[in-house]
Amino acid sequence: MGRPGAFFRLEGPLDARPSVSAAAWMGGNAQHLGERALRFGAAFAAGPLALAMDGPTAGRMAWAALRGTSEDRIRVLSEEYAEEKSIPGLRPVGVDLLEQCRRDGCFLVLVSENVVDVATVVGRHLRVDHVLANHLEYRNGRTTGRLVDPVVGRLGGDRLRAVAEQYDLDLARSRAYGATADDQLLLAAVGLPCAVAPDRALRRVARDLDWPVVEDR
Repeated sequence: MGRPGAFFRLEGPLDARPSVSAAAWMGGNAQHLGERALRFGAAFAAGPLALAMDGPTAGRMAWAALRGTSEDRIRVLSEEYAEEKSIPGLRPVGVDLLEQCRRDGCFLVLVSENVVDVATVVGRHLRVDHVLANHLEYRNGRTTGRLVDPVVGRLGGDRLRAVAEQYDLDLARSRAYGATADDQLLLAAVGLPCAVAPDRALRRVARDLDWPVVEDR
């Protein structure tokens, strides 16, 4: 029998900001003033689209605005964003749930639609065991603005089982924490799902399936 895991979606349960906000912030901090205006505008435009489109589609559009940015610059900006925005803004309720899972001996997995450069810094702060996030594609040291497939969006199915097999996790004994309708697959794949400060759609699903709901404080 495998050990229990705890899958935490970064966006929602731990950080109220959508992943596209990181792309917009990085676009606004590009090295040259002209680049800043163009990239910030393109990435920021994906914000409202996140409300009308699924997360992966809006995410692809937002990161495309950073095309041509050097890998070193992405790494520096990612670390700054994580330390200045994501980590100070972590929701206490989500951190408390994560710490409870740690005390219970769960293998902690941070799941994020953000780029791995950001999610890894946050994951290191939270002392998780594994980070599952998106990777930007690079050519000749500069990003093409594309996310490498498979893109982390709605996590479930084969990819979730692959993580479970890699770390010998028993999904039937595992926990998962999500906040939006996109997290339904993740929550449905484990034995102990939990909706954290859920949106209207996930709240309705949680009520219908009798999943516990934890509200923000």
